[in-house]
Amino acid sequence: MTPEVGEPVSSRKAAMQTHEHSLQTNAQRPLVLASASVVRQQLLTAVGLTLDVVPADVDERAIERSASESKPHELAVKLATAKAKAVSVSRANSLVIGCDQVLVFGETILHKAKDQGEAKAKLHKLQGQTHTLISAGALSLAGSVLWSGFQRVDLLMRAMSSEEIDAYLDGAGDAVTGSVGAYHLEGRGAALFERIEGDYFAVLGIPMLPLLAALRDQGIDPAIGQKARQP
Repeated sequence: MTPEVGEPVSSRKAAMQTHEHSLQTNAQRPLVLASASVVRQQLLTAVGLTLDVVPADVDERAIERSASESKPHELAVKLATAKAKAVSVSRANSLVIGCDQVLVFGETILHKAKDQGEAKAKLHKLQGQTHTLISAGALSLAGSVLWSGFQRVDLLMRAMSSEEIDAYLDGAGDAVTGSVGAYHLEGRGAALFERIEGDYFAVLGIPMLPLLAALRDQGIDPAIGQKARQP
């Protein structure tokens, strides 16, 4: 942290000590993922984070309606932030990670399919076209937002016949209703695409690298196998 010009040395030292103490305190707090996504949990665990899972109970459609004038990336951030804040209120001593993902096709935001029929209609719409996924994340403590951010990915789905789409849906099963795009890139859904421009983790629903940077700012660095930074 940069001291103001003319600030007494004793004040600067006290401020630095307070900042370091805050980092160490946050680093020792439990980490909570406010999402039921198994993929997000697996990704965060794989990089070395230990966390609890407490899915947020928020009305996403109500938030979307209230943010009708917002740009898609702003909506994604609002949804992720709402989830992080909601859980952090009940888990006040924990650092809470909230995530959300928005799919934009043209000027339209698409939601998860309710069944295979809707998934089929969605894939017919997306095939041969480019759509955008926006993955947002937020970090909250006791109802206050410490960080939020997003990443966007442009995906070109290859042209497919009805027979190809039917065959894909038969193989993928009901899992297609668990993804906003009716596909999982970490599985057979990867075969649906010609080109992807953007971060792989963002396709899976988490802005991983910006989130890890935000956690490091709070003293949490799984890369070095410890939580608290050394002063």
